[in-house]
Amino acid sequence: MQTDDTSLALAAAGGDAGAFAALIERHYDRLFRLCFRLTGSQPEAEDLTQDICAALPAKLQSFRGEASFTTWAYRLCVNAAHDRRRRAATHAKAAKGWGDWEVSRRAANEEADEALDWLTQAMRALPDDLRDTLALILDEMTHAQAGDILGVSEGTISWRISQAKKHLATLRKEDTP
Repeated sequence: MQTDDTSLALAAAGGDAGAFAALIERHYDRLFRLCFRLTGSQPEAEDLTQDICAALPAKLQSFRGEASFTTWAYRLCVNAAHDRRRRAATHAKAAKGWGDWEVSRRAANEEADEALDWLTQAMRALPDDLRDTLALILDEMTHAQAGDILGVSEGTISWRISQAKKHLATLRKEDTP
């Protein structure tokens, strides 16, 4: 005996797993074909159909049998496709410009890395007292703190930083073609 879709849907809404399985078996291919026409992509249609089938047990609670099950299920597909398109548009809008931002960020990081590499190499050419002073200041120490650590006055730290800058500027000129 063949049971009609409305009876199966109402039984499935009441928790009848066999009725639910029969509905899915009977309508899965139709739902997939509609999803394919709505999305235009087999992988998207497969995902959408699976999402609809996974949500169907909860959605069946709202099925009242006023329309045919097929009409009701097709409405679910159309609504789910609309929701998916809205989410995709929102994601696309949110992501717009991030590619350019990422390219710029990477370029800035490369420049910073190159500058740091150059500074690390150039500091090796400085006299020890200037290199030690510069290393502390680059580590965000104040002149007073660096003076305490090195056992010299703040004025000496300031003078050493000035001298280190002069040496580095000379090295930069030599390295620049």
